[in-house]
Amino acid sequence: MASVAAGMAAPGIAAVAREATEGPARPPIPKRVVAATVAGNALEFYDFVTYAFFAVYIGQAFFPASTPFMSLLLSVGVFGVGFVFRPLGGVLIGAYADRAGRKPAMLLTILMITVGTIGLALTPSYASIGIAAPLIVVFCRLVQGLALGGEVGPASAFLIEIAPPGKRGLYSSWQLASQGIAALMAGMIGTGLSLVLSHDDLVAWGWRVPFLLCLALIPVAVVLRRTMPETLEHGPAAAPARRLRDHAKLIGLGVLLILGGTVATYVGNYMTTYAIATLHFPSTIALAATVVGGLGTLVFSLFGGWLSDRVGRRPVMLVPRILLAVLAWPLFLLLTAYPSAATLFLATGTITALTATSSSAALAVIPELLPRAIRATGLAVAYAVGVSLFGGTTQFVITWLIEATGNPTSPAWHVALTSLVTAIAMWTLPESRDRVLEN
Repeated sequence: MASVAAGMAAPGIAAVAREATEGPARPPIPKRVVAATVAGNALEFYDFVTYAFFAVYIGQAFFPASTPFMSLLLSVGVFGVGFVFRPLGGVLIGAYADRAGRKPAMLLTILMITVGTIGLALTPSYASIGIAAPLIVVFCRLVQGLALGGEVGPASAFLIEIAPPGKRGLYSSWQLASQGIAALMAGMIGTGLSLVLSHDDLVAWGWRVPFLLCLALIPVAVVLRRTMPETLEHGPAAAPARRLRDHAKLIGLGVLLILGGTVATYVGNYMTTYAIATLHFPSTIALAATVVGGLGTLVFSLFGGWLSDRVGRRPVMLVPRILLAVLAWPLFLLLTAYPSAATLFLATGTITALTATSSSAALAVIPELLPRAIRATGLAVAYAVGVSLFGGTTQFVITWLIEATGNPTSPAWHVALTSLVTAIAMWTLPESRDRVLEN
């Protein structure tokens, strides 16, 4: 921490040191290059989180059950299915990115997400085609899981590698900020639909509209990504599998870094379903919470990345994570004791702001500590395994907790416990702000 204080006291000296370690300044990176990464990433996550926001309606369309609770539980269970193939996508597409390049890997993932989106948007309901409907939805979730599992590693590695000296944290934070853009887009569209459509129309067909809009925007992202430069420098290297084993401890810690952030993120994404199913809020207010969450993720991801370039990765990772562990239960207690739009927005905004600030620094640390030859694969595996094991089960776990305990504040226990585990992992990692990227 002394080095952090020194950096704050003498920013000029710290900036010179960073420039010396990172090498000479690169030519300015065109904004369209960053835009291409952000746009594709945002669209892929938009499709994924839209499912979470409309889980209540999707459950009624594809998973009819004897009670609304069982229908919702089946729907969020299939939401978790999308996480099953993330580790496989992380390994396969991450290795492809480390072998063939970041650009072809990111083009592949966006084409795969298109397949999943088409399926979700156009599959008839269970009432129309019977058991084929949920089977198609499960297949689409698996394809989406493969795509997202392979997207984060190449995209994050690319952002780290194009960043100017002293701005790796800010550039890499666009990875998480693009997820905020996705949530913001999904929330705004969902809120708009809830204002102009009746409840029956939302259940019957309105929830499909966000997926159809995503299909219209995907060609723009494909065109942008085709114009991107390549940052992978080919050369002789050890076998990727052996290099991954050599860094197994770091990748394992990376999984624990992802743990707290992904649980808190998916609890934040679940707030719409929580507000409708548990607090019985009108759908307009519930969907508006996603706008608050998306905006909080966008703004505080960039803030966390910017701040981590100035004071270091460790304090920016740790302080918000510990605050979240302390505040999670009081926030849910306040929301359940005084249910209103204001308390819903306060709880959602606080959770997403603290999570985004901490996670943006965490997503910079992992690729900074990995060599270039396995940077995309290593981060993809850490992210995909962490999100699959913990993010994919979060909505199922908290839905079950609420029903089993009868306590609507029980999601806070999950957030607090996982945040403490992640804080311990963060404490064990070295500071990486001034580290020379390893080739």
